[in-house]
Amino acid sequence: MTTDASLSWSGPPAQTGEPAGSDGPHPARRSGQRRETRKRVPWVLWLPGSIAVLFLLLPLVGLLIRAPWTGLAHLLSERSVRQALLLSLRTSTESTVLSLVFGVPLAWLLARTRFPGRTLLRALVTLPLVLPPVVGGVSLLLVLGRRGLVGESLESWFGFTLPFSTNGVVVAQTFVAMPFLIVSVEGALNSSDRRFEDAAATLGAGYWTTFRRVTVPLVAPAVAAGTALCWARALGEFGATITFAGNFPGTTQTMPLAVYLALETDPDAAIALSLVLLAVCVTVLVALRARWLPGTRLIMRLRAGRTDPPAAADTSMITTAEGDDTHSDGSGGPR
Repeated sequence: MTTDASLSWSGPPAQTGEPAGSDGPHPARRSGQRRETRKRVPWVLWLPGSIAVLFLLLPLVGLLIRAPWTGLAHLLSERSVRQALLLSLRTSTESTVLSLVFGVPLAWLLARTRFPGRTLLRALVTLPLVLPPVVGGVSLLLVLGRRGLVGESLESWFGFTLPFSTNGVVVAQTFVAMPFLIVSVEGALNSSDRRFEDAAATLGAGYWTTFRRVTVPLVAPAVAAGTALCWARALGEFGATITFAGNFPGTTQTMPLAVYLALETDPDAAIALSLVLLAVCVTVLVALRARWLPGTRLIMRLRAGRTDPPAAADTSMITTAEGDDTHSDGSGGPR
């Protein structure tokens, strides 16, 4: 039994021929089967699929065509636009940090623990995904407002108010965006192969070491993807923000609110602001595709059994390091 083991998984073992422990075909044959399957796509699906593509892309094309490219630099240099952009970047980043601090532990509890009412709690946590943002803003106002269930106590005891303030924007964005992170991390935890963690425990690793050196690296791509989605959703939040925090330039007026206000008075400015938000969203999606989705696909391949985890007796993938607290009893000896 290895003592004081600090786990460091260097990746799946090299495969030659048939994958170890797998009854499936050779990877090259699987690739050929996938190509053959793609060739057999029913032609009847192309028509509705093409209509869906046009429906989703034509509004974006119209935005690009009608954009005031010649005066775009001048419109984006206006003071109100800069204030809205900087405020949006600040509040969306703060709300993402709050979502990471509180959302990741909640996702772990939902995925790895069993307690009465867990299914109901999961449904309630993901409710903001389908709840109209305006309804979410009204709910926040009834709880955290100056006469709300909690807000009244905050104001009377500490003189602290959230509605119609920059902090209120952060709270509204966090309420709407955090479920995106929770769903991503919980799905990754449910899909990750528990055999890696079991192997770590068999080799003498404590609970905290297993979590830090095995579980976190496995779900890191999903955490990164969920963080990006959470940030992008917070950046584009409108309904809950205007209901709970209002629309005050320089204080609560974010980019979506500035677009809505400019659309009534200066359509060219509204289009320019929309282009900025569009560029940010496209950048986030490209980053997800290029960096984090491959890691998520690796997790799914491990879950499907296409790559074997390190066996409990295979100590070639385990490196020992002095000073790690790897035993839950703190004795330093084998459990």
